[in-house]
Amino acid sequence: MKTPGALLVKLLLVSVAFTVPLFGSAGGEAKAFHAWAATPPMGWNSWDCFATTVTEAQTRAQAEYMAGHLKKHGWEYVVVDIQWYEPGATGYDYRKGAPLVMDEWGRLLPAENRFPSAGGGAGFKLLVEHVHSLGLKFGIHLMRGIPRLAVERNLPVKGTDVRAQDIADMKSICPWNPDMYGVDMSKPGAQEYYDSVFALIASWGVDYVKVDDIARPYDAHSAEIEAIRKAIDQAGRPMVLSLSPGETIIAAAEHVKRHANLWRISDDFWDNWPALHEQFARLDRWNPHRISGAWPDADMLPFGVIDLGKRTTRFTKDEQYTVMTLWSIARSPLMHGGDMTKMDEFTLSLLTNDDVLAVNQRSENNRPLFNRDNLIGWMADVPGSPDKYVALFNARERIELAPERAVFRGGVSRDAGRQSVAVDLEVTGATSLVLVADPTVDGTTWDHALWIDPRVVMADGSERSLLDQSWTRADAFWSNLSTEKAPGGGRMSSGGKPVARGIGAHAPALIEYALPAGAVRFLATAALDDAAVKATKGGSVEFRVFVGRPGDGSERPGLPVEVALKDLGISGPVKVRDLWAKQDLGEIGERFAPVIPWHGAGLYRVSVPAP
Repeated sequence: MKTPGALLVKLLLVSVAFTVPLFGSAGGEAKAFHAWAATPPMGWNSWDCFATTVTEAQTRAQAEYMAGHLKKHGWEYVVVDIQWYEPGATGYDYRKGAPLVMDEWGRLLPAENRFPSAGGGAGFKLLVEHVHSLGLKFGIHLMRGIPRLAVERNLPVKGTDVRAQDIADMKSICPWNPDMYGVDMSKPGAQEYYDSVFALIASWGVDYVKVDDIARPYDAHSAEIEAIRKAIDQAGRPMVLSLSPGETIIAAAEHVKRHANLWRISDDFWDNWPALHEQFARLDRWNPHRISGAWPDADMLPFGVIDLGKRTTRFTKDEQYTVMTLWSIARSPLMHGGDMTKMDEFTLSLLTNDDVLAVNQRSENNRPLFNRDNLIGWMADVPGSPDKYVALFNARERIELAPERAVFRGGVSRDAGRQSVAVDLEVTGATSLVLVADPTVDGTTWDHALWIDPRVVMADGSERSLLDQSWTRADAFWSNLSTEKAPGGGRMSSGGKPVARGIGAHAPALIEYALPAGAVRFLATAALDDAAVKATKGGSVEFRVFVGRPGDGSERPGLPVEVALKDLGISGPVKVRDLWAKQDLGEIGERFAPVIPWHGAGLYRVSVPAP
């Protein structure tokens, strides 16, 4: 029996249909649930560092670190990502037919071998209570739909006389995860199923739910999005709703703002420059649709120790500044993905710069300012002040990578039957070498590229393998890049023969090397891995090679990015403060043009003197 106080809370939460005045928004209609995420959510998510394997002990350790080091800077959410209900989860893959843990109504429960406090039907309740005791909030990941195992067993839907098979849409399946079927919202009992799921989650005290396999394709899943919104509003507890994965379509902007607090604007974001570069355009497109409480989400921050503890981020320090600066000036949610118990000083400095975080949390009227051939500027207003925030980015390549500038271009394709192409180039006098593998018109499917036996010939005729030295930069799709394995994870092979010495990369990919003094030729074979040739689609790559030479500008530390004060709507003199360096740069008259490193960023506060 509910207490009168509990009933009042529920009545207040259910009343989300009315509109409320908007503040600090880009326009649009605000709902009551938007107040649950009035600023972009800041927290930690287990996916980047633990994949499907996170445990209760690990979650508690992350929460305790956040409480001790990040909470005072505004970080508050601790989110357990996918497959907390899978007892045998092992990594970034999923087991088809895994024995998912459920209750008698087909609602997922935490696996007790990983979350011991879930025993006796407690679910996440005791873990949530611990996180709350630290002054933090708790979130979970949930797949769209109803467990396939519940459908196989035809379990009843709680509170109804229907069963799982009556509401399941067995044609609506996730292309990358085998756990669930979609729910046919036209069937009796469908809404009641979602109501029962979110009532259970609310009873645990959960504050944040990331629902996956739902934001793409958006129109196909819009009925389930509406059902989840309704279920949360009836659950009697504020729960922030995040939708994944992206890219959410722009045409759905008004609908998604009416139903979610944040939604992904890209697929999974990992630590490679091509993925980061694409976020500039996406955040630009979504900027007009951001309102307070409803945030376009550029995805997690893959910083520090990630990938099941196997490695640290591949982003350079300058690229990490770019991520934090772009996410802040565009007001994307901030969800750290690294293992916080292994936090390094640099990563900690990125996450605890209060002046930068204030841009993310409190700036207003954020908008792109210019894009001059990848020299990019954004600006925002400082609340209650004539001051402006200015973010400047150098998104250009140190060595220009326009295809027409390549010293070698060659294509391979599974469909064309051309699996490899020989590379033989003169590189006399060059100081650096950039190897690029790009997808063609058929997308990135099975674009598993190999650079076989890459080596340079020296002036004395001897040869040196590039594999005997470290690359200076390396990026690849899904971060699949290795000198030991093919992009699919097996052994590299081409033309039916094993490849003993090579680089495997899922295109788009880029690898840069510093050339040894005296190198005169570059030799390699560019090829598709045999696994790509055996696939039924995709597998089409163009290989390109670029060189850097003295005097071509590639040795400069960066480029000046100029801002005219009149473009900010102010006039000089003004004072400028570098928010990352925490230094005052002095007085500026009409314009300023700081040198921004390659792939780097600067974030500034431009202060107008009092009259």
